[in-house]
Amino acid sequence: MQVLLARLACPVYHCFHAIKIKKNYLPLCAIRWSSTSVVPRITTHYTVYPRDQDKRWEGVNMERFAEEADVVIVGAGPAGLSAAARLKQLAAQHEKDIRVCLVEKAAQIGAHTLSGACLDPRALQELFPDWKEKGAPLNTPVTEDRFGILTEKYRIPVPILPGLPMNNHGNYIVRLGHLVSWMGEQAEALGVEVYPGYAAAEVLFHEDGSVKGIATNDVGIQKDGAPKTTFERGLELHAKVTIFAEGCHGHLAKQLYRKFDLRANCEPQTYGIGLKELWVIDEKKWKPGRVDHTVGWPLDRHTYGGSFLYHLNEGEPLVALGFVVGLDYQNPYLSPFREFQRWKHHPSIQPTLEGGKRIAYGARALNEGGLQSIPKLTFPGGLLIGCSPGFMNVPKIKGTHTAMKSGILAAESIFNQLTNENLQSKTIGLDVTEYEDNLKKSWVWKELYSVRNIRPSCHSILGVYGGMIYTGIFYWIFRGMEPWTLKHKGSDSDKLKPAKDCTPIEYPKPDGQISFDLLSSVALSGTNHEHDQPAHLTLKDDSVPVNRNLSIYDGPEQRFCPAFRNCPMTSSLVTYTAQPRAATPSAFHI
Repeated sequence: MQVLLARLACPVYHCFHAIKIKKNYLPLCAIRWSSTSVVPRITTHYTVYPRDQDKRWEGVNMERFAEEADVVIVGAGPAGLSAAARLKQLAAQHEKDIRVCLVEKAAQIGAHTLSGACLDPRALQELFPDWKEKGAPLNTPVTEDRFGILTEKYRIPVPILPGLPMNNHGNYIVRLGHLVSWMGEQAEALGVEVYPGYAAAEVLFHEDGSVKGIATNDVGIQKDGAPKTTFERGLELHAKVTIFAEGCHGHLAKQLYRKFDLRANCEPQTYGIGLKELWVIDEKKWKPGRVDHTVGWPLDRHTYGGSFLYHLNEGEPLVALGFVVGLDYQNPYLSPFREFQRWKHHPSIQPTLEGGKRIAYGARALNEGGLQSIPKLTFPGGLLIGCSPGFMNVPKIKGTHTAMKSGILAAESIFNQLTNENLQSKTIGLDVTEYEDNLKKSWVWKELYSVRNIRPSCHSILGVYGGMIYTGIFYWIFRGMEPWTLKHKGSDSDKLKPAKDCTPIEYPKPDGQISFDLLSSVALSGTNHEHDQPAHLTLKDDSVPVNRNLSIYDGPEQRFCPAFRNCPMTSSLVTYTAQPRAATPSAFHI
């Protein structure tokens, strides 16, 4: 599920402009600051500074109202909506009364999902066999599939053979936000209670340790963490089973990983950052149904990434284009946003955009670990679906269909337990272990197993090109049946080299027609922050940004964050993440 930049933006480096220190003296600044006993306080979140120890909260009414449901779902993306709709379909089919409540942080369903995706309709067909009759907004079947390797000035075409992951025959180019909105309408028509504008902020637990439900976010809090006169406590939603469908790197899922040790038997998750724009182009250049992917320039072979450009058929000449960079890159001076802007000037890309107008910009994090990085999916009282645990088929560049199928399987497993009159649960919250078993028997697991080695194969000396060779030999010939499973080489943040070992990257100045600066881009993202509200990210340790990130990596947050100048923490003197990666689980709360 894609999200607005506000959800992806990280605490940022603002020291350059705030205190006018020259770059050559930054490490000295970091050392001098770290030698003092006082670290500037940036974080105000109650998970770091408990309210019961804050005198400003004395006498504030902290009571929360509670609602009871059978199933609560966190996140109204494709996975969450699929689970909700399937539960109500089964309830109607078997004449059972099951209350399903779904909370979504966006003010409207689909509002945090930027248009432009290539959809495999397999799961949608299973969930809504009559989706065409119901008017699902799948208006652009893929008619042309192209793949190429870019050098600085040329494009080398690569044939897409039948059976390769990149083959898009039978798929649709969609405005995913429109599809999610349509799915929300179908879910509500089935009887799902949908609550947009409510972010799940806290996991609730029974005394036996099982998940009890969630609490929505409090409102009316000042930037410094103090209550306003308009303060209101969030709502508690209790359920027999809570489904977590937050999307990539969700902050509640991270709590559950720690609480139930869900990542004990899997490899660390690896991540990518995807940036996307929506353009209206000259109709003469418009090729509805064309799908175009590239690898290569402007990235070197050791930096995983690539691009897409999709021609939509939505009544006007729209194209969705984007750029993905794996967060295991080595050079801290790399800026995914500026690589994206530079890519648009390639001779094979720029002509499509010339004379057009950019109308939207956004970004999202991506799970790229594949099968090796999937955690344990169930625990007493809840389970994980969709991009939260990470079912993305990386070489196929698709995760919507697998996310939807995981939601369908979760719903069917939960329904079986809710309606089992002979069920004897060891905990108050139901532990739906059959969901994980059913997933491993499904086409989702088979699909992910077949491509499990492609992403790790890019860690060879040949980099991305080594991955392409591996795909051509072992996937195309053996269809992923090789008797070994490659491993990822640790977490993304471990790959970043110290700034002293790397060369700064000089990026060209944006021309304002094809390439743009970050501020004008964020203005098209729909991001909106009230000045006097807490930052949406929380540092675990306020000393790490200067003592580690700045002194060793030269503040990479200012480059890897796709919206750093729009982050509400930019008004702080020095604001950084706790590790040199936006997607590092230990870095900060998102």
